[in-house]
Amino acid sequence: MPALINTFDSRHLGLSVAVCLYVFSTNLVLAQQPSTSSDEQLSEATGVADEARALEISRELAARESAIENMQSELGIYDAALIEAYADFANFYRQLEDYASAISLYSEALQIARINTGLYSEQQFPIIEALIDNNGKLEEWRAVDDLQQLNYHISSRVFAVSDSQYLIAADDFGDWKLRVIRENLLDQSGRGLLNTAEDLSDFYERIIDSAELHSDIKPESLLVMIYGKSQADLTLARSTAAMPYTAFEGTVSRYVNQTRCQTVTNSRGQVVRQCYTVQVENPRYRQSQRDAKQMFLSRYTRQISNSIARLRLIKDTSAELSNGERQRLEIQIAELQTESEQLLRAARRMTLF
Repeated sequence: MPALINTFDSRHLGLSVAVCLYVFSTNLVLAQQPSTSSDEQLSEATGVADEARALEISRELAARESAIENMQSELGIYDAALIEAYADFANFYRQLEDYASAISLYSEALQIARINTGLYSEQQFPIIEALIDNNGKLEEWRAVDDLQQLNYHISSRVFAVSDSQYLIAADDFGDWKLRVIRENLLDQSGRGLLNTAEDLSDFYERIIDSAELHSDIKPESLLVMIYGKSQADLTLARSTAAMPYTAFEGTVSRYVNQTRCQTVTNSRGQVVRQCYTVQVENPRYRQSQRDAKQMFLSRYTRQISNSIARLRLIKDTSAELSNGERQRLEIQIAELQTESEQLLRAARRMTLF
């Protein structure tokens, strides 16, 4: 493959020089001719350059396709050498902004990487990142979401919790999910967004709790995770406060049975009392819906307060934070405190609605 690339580079250089000489000579001619024809000749020169570039690209694509076919014939269709060949070819398409073709080739590279290096290997990360980038260019957000989850899943198998690479992967996954929620990239319903935010909050909590059990993990390395969790919890609390209480499942049965009686005359002409059971809405149900909303809201406002306390503890006890880091942390804490207080005040007004 390097020989192919070198051939391309020399051919590209020779062709580029030829094009430049042509444009230079054309400009000399244009300078000597009347201005009325300059636009036409400039357009002609541009057209020739574009055709030369298109021909160059066409030849390069054909050469790369031929090289891969030869490798498949000589080495087999799953040989590890094809990983780099496919990735290089995909990168060429990416430079051409043909993202669909790039995705197809990166997918081939990923499949071969998984066959050769196993389902969980670090060699897959650059390919997955490239797939995330190219799918993002096409706004294929569901594909991006699947790839982000795959990236984190492999990271959780390859790296230990105490490894900084694992925490970076977890933070990247959390950042993506926060973006999904804030921009609703997956076109979820209101309930769906809440479920995603709940899952993200639980995800952060598991990571933080697990990391805190390892004495070799410095508290400062968890600052990003703690702040990320606070953002997920703020999103949940805001959404909950804005939702009508009727959107929540009550804590008591919605309907209750009620016995009703009436006086009727039977077939013998006798006056008798007849009773029957009907199902009516529980008079306590509406209040229980308000209680359910308040309980849900309180759960996440408490978690926001816990995150603030964690951040403040690290700020007050850490000897490794620089002055700039400490100032940024103080600003984050102050902003979270303000948002939390505003949220609580708004929640008290909106609980009944």
